[in-house]
Amino acid sequence: MPEHTIEFGKYGARGIKGHEAVARQLDALAHFITTPITARRGLMARLHYLTRTDHARIAAREAGLTVADRTLRAWLEGSRSPSRKNLERIETAYRALRRHNVARYLLTRLNREGRGTRVEFHPLNQSQVDRPRQRAVEYRTLNVRHWDRIVQAWADEDEQALDDAWVNDVAVDLGSQWGQYEYVTNIGFAA
Repeated sequence: MPEHTIEFGKYGARGIKGHEAVARQLDALAHFITTPITARRGLMARLHYLTRTDHARIAAREAGLTVADRTLRAWLEGSRSPSRKNLERIETAYRALRRHNVARYLLTRLNREGRGTRVEFHPLNQSQVDRPRQRAVEYRTLNVRHWDRIVQAWADEDEQALDDAWVNDVAVDLGSQWGQYEYVTNIGFAA
């Protein structure tokens, strides 16, 4: 891989992997419930989302929320509260189901019938790097037309597949200097 970063941050550069920035942006577009699960309102919103349909209940069980229906009813009525471990399971199940439900919508929105979505690459922060070691990295834009593998990997929460899809489907289209954008401060796209 050209200019593949082996020891990122050795000289003080700061940033995150490109696929992590994309995952953050997709999470923002998914509109997760913002009220924390520790608040009663946040817990109820997640439980209603996970129990409103049979499909949601099945997905919640597959995601690890395997409690009895009686326990679930007690949580919904407020007569009992879930343990910390069950709160984590509820949050994990909610996020997995929400990603799965939103993935098809995001795919349509990002692909835009073959027109794609413009992506902005904000280069890594080199303010702490000594002048002789700084790279000449600039802000870049690219129109991404195929989001299928990226959105699928994000929905499956498969970080390695997301990284592979991001590098092989998008970053290499930046040309011979694509390795300079392996780490970024932000990836932006308006969908």
